Amino acid sequence: MELSLEYQIRKPKILLDKNPLLLLLHGYGSNEEDLFSFASELPDEYYVISARAPYDLQYGSYAWYAINFDADQNKFSDHNQAILSRDLVVKFIEELKVQFPIDSSDITLIGFSQGSILSYSIALSYPNIVQRVGALSGYLNLEINSDSFRNNDFQGLKIFSSHGTLDQVIPVEWARKTDPILNNLGINSTYREYPIGHGVSPQNFFDLKNWLQAK
Repeated sequence: MELSLEYQIRKPKILLDKNPLLLLLHGYGSNEEDLFSFASELPDEYYVISARAPYDLQYGSYAWYAINFDADQNKFSDHNQAILSRDLVVKFIEELKVQFPIDSSDITLIGFSQGSILSYSIALSYPNIVQRVGALSGYLNLEINSDSFRNNDFQGLKIFSSHGTLDQVIPVEWARKTDPILNNLGINSTYREYPIGHGVSPQNFFDLKNWLQAK
């Protein structure tokens, strides 16, 4: 069966009747190998699958949606492409559930940067499909959520978000605005900051891993 996205997979080391899924979504200009380097450190019972974004930027770089600049160097995200990618990842998850014995009640997205922004929109638009999100160095862009997302039931959703206080790519102020919105929606949310730039420190990864294992 041909799946909608290219991917790398680490199958679970502990086989259950159905195993949980950790789906990794990389950042702008990266590829599926980037976050997959974490795979060996992630809990043994998971299918760890790292997806490649659909838009090819050449030379092994991919994006979930375009980022454009105007004459004043203001950044604009292509929201239409973001929404298409949001729904493509949901389709990909459904395909994975057919392809592998995945526990559909135990699906976690871990996204970095643009992959983190997309992970928020997938979880808030489809909380019946995704139960947990690890959102690293991103922020919540409400414009790429489904129109009626505020009517969704978020009781089963948990989110761990983290950001570097020295991030020069996505300002930490953007991330700080996210947690109050999640709390207002009644989402079980954990937010952490680290004295780093646009990346994931060892302590950040350790905290994410502990959060995953404490489910």
